[in-house]
Amino acid sequence: MRIAVFSAHTYDKDFFDEANRREPAPFDLIYQEASLSLQTVAFAQGCDAICVFVNDVVNASVLEGLHKLGVKGVFLRCAGFNNVDIDAAQKLGILVARVPAYAPEAVAEHTIALIMTLNRHTHRAYNRVREGNFMLNGLLGMTLHGKTVGIIGTGKIGLAVARILNGFGCRVLGFDPMPSTEFTAIGEMVDLDSLLARSDIVTLHCPLFEGNRHLIDRHKLGLMKPGAMLINTSRGALIDTRAVILALKSRRLGALGIDVYEEENELFFHDRSSDIIDDDVFQRLMTFPNVLVTGHQGFFTTDALREIADVTFQNLNCLANGTSCPNAVMNA
Repeated sequence: MRIAVFSAHTYDKDFFDEANRREPAPFDLIYQEASLSLQTVAFAQGCDAICVFVNDVVNASVLEGLHKLGVKGVFLRCAGFNNVDIDAAQKLGILVARVPAYAPEAVAEHTIALIMTLNRHTHRAYNRVREGNFMLNGLLGMTLHGKTVGIIGTGKIGLAVARILNGFGCRVLGFDPMPSTEFTAIGEMVDLDSLLARSDIVTLHCPLFEGNRHLIDRHKLGLMKPGAMLINTSRGALIDTRAVILALKSRRLGALGIDVYEEENELFFHDRSSDIIDDDVFQRLMTFPNVLVTGHQGFFTTDALREIADVTFQNLNCLANGTSCPNAVMNA
């Protein structure tokens, strides 16, 4: 089988090639640096399936183009699938499969890194000390022990975050439309409004669907504790960025840490250091000293990348062998 791997970086090739060498009948992997879109569908010519990542566009038009080329499967090397038109894939008979849970601790630990960095200003302290400035003004943080943290989404990543914060001595609140019984051993399940009102830190760990787009909007931000911290390592569109900017300007929101951004497609996973970034909303975010942005690296550990590659190949083998795929979002 020939597989077109879109949005392929060096690290993708390294881990996919490693996994492919363990296959009894290795796949023919065609790496494409370009992301998948209507303009790049033709790169899948002659391939049986494609492999995509979070910012590849897999809408109805793209899927129709893939179907005409004979592509039988779309394999996501991530958990989220909001970038795929599942209904269109089903109508076209294209299998869509994902990696539902890979090293949840990786994203959880990055979440804690954002919290700790924002709280204790270690990124600013690092730059100061390198310049010979040892003043402490502006570096005041809070002791996390005894503080209340609200976790929106109590799946595997949310649970991993809760366990770490429980070790810090934090009170942990959780909200999830599908309550987790495991979470109740660590924290308290509450409704969303109560979580926002009671939490010193709010962190998001839920998938993106049309029904929860801008889950954290101007109204929800108004329910949060004045000076609270907001963290998002899930999907960018879970928060209304323009509303967050207003909350930061009014000092209602105390700090923001994001590893995702709702318009990240043209920015993340690219070197834009020599370009003029014309996203005014993103640029405004970067002017705040209490905002920390990382470029969707929460998953980026050797353990997670190896697991992503292994599970992706398990999914590919299901298509190759004509067997049912346990990680299918929608079977063809």
